[in-house]
Order: sequence, then C-alpha cells, then structure tokens
Amino acid sequence: MNRRDFLMAASGVAGGAGAASAAAAAQEETGSSGSFGIQEGNNSSDNGTTNGTTAAPGDGGGGGSATVAVGPNGDYVYTPGTEDPLYISPGTTVTFEWESDNHNINPQSVPEGAEWEGHMPTENTGFSYEHTFETLGTYEYQCDPHAGLGMKATIIVNESGQPPGGEGGGEVDPEDMGVPIQAHWVGISTILAIMSSLMFTFYVLKYGESAHSSSPGRD
Repeated sequence: MNRRDFLMAASGVAGGAGAASAAAAAQEETGSSGSFGIQEGNNSSDNGTTNGTTAAPGDGGGGGSATVAVGPNGDYVYTPGTEDPLYISPGTTVTFEWESDNHNINPQSVPEGAEWEGHMPTENTGFSYEHTFETLGTYEYQCDPHAGLGMKATIIVNESGQPPGGEGGGEVDPEDMGVPIQAHWVGISTILAIMSSLMFTFYVLKYGESAHSSSPGRD
C-alpha cells in the first residue's frame, strides 16, 4: 500500500471513529438529561420544603405554609419579601406575624383573577393574619404608614415555589441542569479531530508527494 492509499484509508477510519464517538456522546447527553428530569421532580417536593415553604406530603408542593415577619426587630421590612421576594407554590398559606407596631398589608399589584385584599387595618405586635395564595403571578404589597421608609415586599407564586435557577437564584451549574459537560467536550474534540484529519490528508495528498514518490517502482 502506498502512502496515498494509506492516508485515505486512515482518514476514513478516523472519520468513522469520530462519528461513533459523537453518537455515543449524544446518547450519553440524552440519557443524563432524562435522569435529571426524574431527579428534579424528586427535589421539588420529596423533602417537603420549598424556599421556606413547608409542603404537605403527597400534594406536589401545594397546600404548604410559609411565614412572613412584619416589622421584625422594629425594622420597616417584611421578612422574607422586602429584600428578596418570597417564592411559593400555588395553594401555599402564608401567615403574616406582626413583630412590631403600627403596620398593615396593602396590596399594590396582584395577578389577574387573584382575590387577595391584604389586611388594611394597622395592627400591633402579636397580631397574625394568613392568606392562601392560589393564583400564579407576582403580588406586590406595602405597609401604608411606612411605605416611604421602604416597607414594601413581593410574593411570587410559581409552579416550583423556587426562584428561577433553583433555590437562592443566581447562576446555574449546567451539571445541575442535566447537561453533561464531559459529553459536550467529547463531541467538540471529536469534530475538531475529524476536521484536522481531513485537512491533513488533503494537504498531504495535494502537496506532499512528487510524481514518483508514491510508487517508486511504477513507471
């Protein structure tokens, strides 16, 4: 076998191996994504807790409970809700507990179809009020006596009861999203290897041989 035939055969073998590796990487990625779907479902409700919301067993996250402190430590805030939104799933009952005096709950914006009117009378330490949130969407509310001091808050009702990207929000690790980084790198490396092999073979076949070098004994 002369060099030209050898390089053509080697290129074909490299291409076939590369295609097989890419297919294997794709299959691995699909399998990982499928297992992620099962894992995500387990994490969302099996432990019974979602972003400070306790879910009743077997209800898929609905019917849970959460607590919001109204004016804790005399500060003009709702905790959680003022600095970071409170995320809950539909059917969650939120209990608002007054920890300082002269506060109320006045909804400023609620989703269409929601029936939340807040608690307009001002109350003092020790008072509590609860409401079950059923409608998906964003609820914004404030304490009228202290709105000018920033006593405003947000409740977001979504299917997961979690911030976008998981608990705590922020950037999401692709591994946690079911994206196998290793498989991606295998696929990219395989494509580069195939391209390099083909370019090298083309170069050698076109420029690397003289008219007599491939078969010295051939006329």
